Amino acid sequence: MAIPYGLVDLLYLMRRLRDPKDGCPWDIKQSFKSIAPSTIEEAYEVVDAIERENMADIKEELGDLLFQVIFYAELGREQNAFDFDAIVAGLVQKLVRRHPHVFPDQKLYLRYDKADVNVDVKAQWEAIKSGERADKGKASLLSDIPVTLPAITRATKLQKRAAAVNFDWSSCTQVLEKLQEEISELQQALSLSATNSAQTQLRASAIENELGDVLFTVINLARHINVEPETALRGANNKFTQRFNAMAAIAEQEGVLLDALSAEQLDELWLRSKQL
Repeated sequence: MAIPYGLVDLLYLMRRLRDPKDGCPWDIKQSFKSIAPSTIEEAYEVVDAIERENMADIKEELGDLLFQVIFYAELGREQNAFDFDAIVAGLVQKLVRRHPHVFPDQKLYLRYDKADVNVDVKAQWEAIKSGERADKGKASLLSDIPVTLPAITRATKLQKRAAAVNFDWSSCTQVLEKLQEEISELQQALSLSATNSAQTQLRASAIENELGDVLFTVINLARHINVEPETALRGANNKFTQRFNAMAAIAEQEGVLLDALSAEQLDELWLRSKQL
């Protein structure tokens, strides 16, 4: 029978791992920066488990992600900067403040008499966050969106933030027209000729710039049709992987090597894999 460990036990375990006398040598050496890549990895593993709809894996991966928070909390406690209780307190305070339609007078345990509070939740949320940015001295509407976010995620956040002040296309049709325009500009950049190294560098820069505009607009289109671009791209990656593996399996069954086939033969194999 599993021991019913709780949060207190997890906090104690973390202190033991970081104990300079008899802790784990690897854990003792870690810092905020050194474990940051692991945090990103663990978050993606949670998403992967969710997409596979494997509840056992979701539970395990959430535990690994929680351990990252516990690790940061212990590092903060050691530096007298913050601890786990301070993290929780700040989180609850922020969420209560951002949900005045749920918590009257910013009191966690108070309830409204009527469950249906007439309020534009989205507009209220943006107004509250705008006030928070002002309190932190961040005047720019986009200044608190981290530049270290994955490019797709950051582009989506930038676009949503701009849309909050009505800087946005009014329909997906307009976005599609813009996408066609950006593709045309990319084609023009690709058609440019270069006779020396300086021109070659300028051409490469122009191509990269125009391709970036195409990708940014595609993400804008995804937002307008309520599709999460990261999820859509992961789905495309999985579909390509399955079809390519099927194509390789067909080639193996027929005793041929993929790299020995012509472009036409590869296309034929690809179509057969799609039929499968």
